[in-house]
Amino acid sequence: MITRPTYSQLLSHRVMRFVFAIGVIACANIAHAQHPTPAPPQHRSILITGGTVHVGDGRTIDEGAVGFRAGRIDYVGYAYGVKAVYDTTIDVRGQQVYPGLIAADAALGLKEIEAVRASVDDVDVGELEPELRTMVAYKADSRIIPTVRTNGVLMAQVAPRGLLISGTSSIMQLDAWDWEQAVFKADDAVHMTWPAAYQRGGWWAEPGETDKEKKDARNTRIDQLRAFFQHAKAYAQLGTPLQRDLRMEAMRGLFNGDKALFVNADAAKEISEAVLFAKEMGVARTVIVGGYDAWRVADLLRDNRVDVVLRRLHSLPLRPEDDIDLPYRLPALLKERGIRFCLGYSGDMEAMGVRNLPFLAGTAAAYGLSAEDALRSITLDAAAILGIDGITGSLAVGKQATLIVSKGDVLDMRSNGLTHAFIAGRRIVLDDHHQQQYRLYKGRMEGGQ
Repeated sequence: MITRPTYSQLLSHRVMRFVFAIGVIACANIAHAQHPTPAPPQHRSILITGGTVHVGDGRTIDEGAVGFRAGRIDYVGYAYGVKAVYDTTIDVRGQQVYPGLIAADAALGLKEIEAVRASVDDVDVGELEPELRTMVAYKADSRIIPTVRTNGVLMAQVAPRGLLISGTSSIMQLDAWDWEQAVFKADDAVHMTWPAAYQRGGWWAEPGETDKEKKDARNTRIDQLRAFFQHAKAYAQLGTPLQRDLRMEAMRGLFNGDKALFVNADAAKEISEAVLFAKEMGVARTVIVGGYDAWRVADLLRDNRVDVVLRRLHSLPLRPEDDIDLPYRLPALLKERGIRFCLGYSGDMEAMGVRNLPFLAGTAAAYGLSAEDALRSITLDAAAILGIDGITGSLAVGKQATLIVSKGDVLDMRSNGLTHAFIAGRRIVLDDHHQQQYRLYKGRMEGGQ
């Protein structure tokens, strides 16, 4: 007996055909677009001269120069003061020279297309999983990474998401053949989410959890964290345990300072609880991620030397009663209170959106920070919070030659236009999928097709 398909069946078939068509188009685009070849090690010395040099620590040098050889900077100063001979001289008069920008708490290399689950690897199952290491999941040939580099972001702390303890991050340089070559600092921090103090649950027409149920669930999670940290601290004191526990081994560095604890928390109550909890557990160094209310508990953070990775500035306030421009003013508020901070970009579409990191700093400069302090929040201060400021983050003799040259202000979306980029002295190809697509369709229009 022949039966007519139902409406839902017809709709399902149409959806499947649409998804298949999208997949074919995506595959065609992937086949056409090429990932830039990673740069080889620096063999010839290079001098960048004539531009305005932004050191990264607040100083600028008009008509300055930066020289480097074998991947290390050996000169920073005025162009007229150069005495050494360099194999290659690049004249950048009228342009701006900056340290390479650093993205803290990023999901680069872990997410490709958020709507395609198979291309997302930033969160795992479980609740307390510090042994999960982002660096082994990092996709060095991600098509997103070149689009981030062309706006000046050359390094990133690749961090896990979700869970109470979501895993261990690593710091990666954004030009490599594979994750082994990309690693700049392995296993730098354990990432934790502090249980939210305030929640909105339930649709308006449905009952949510009662206040008591929410409070009991939250207390249970905090108790779970406390027991886990106590176990980890006891394990770390053993030295060489009879039976090796991978989870506890991943936590060991928190108590001797080898790793930092990055805690996601926004409300003042959550931040205070997290800082005091880490202190009670004997954690050597704590960093707050999000930090919407960090300026409200500045004394606690300053007294305990806790840094902040600020949440995305280009977002709405968390509370309806807050000023609409409060997110933009958060950097200035922290600066006034003596809290060291850097800028993050976590949230929706975060991997591809990291290319906008310099423009967050530009917004901070428009709402109370000086331009050089804003730059510092994505260069030297970011490096200091990640524990790599002795090697990178500013233009100084002896540091790694990771820098960018822009036609205009790198913090201004209207004039940001990179002409050169170097990671450890290696000259990076500034090309990406966006530019390839632009050239493709521009050629089509010019050809009259």
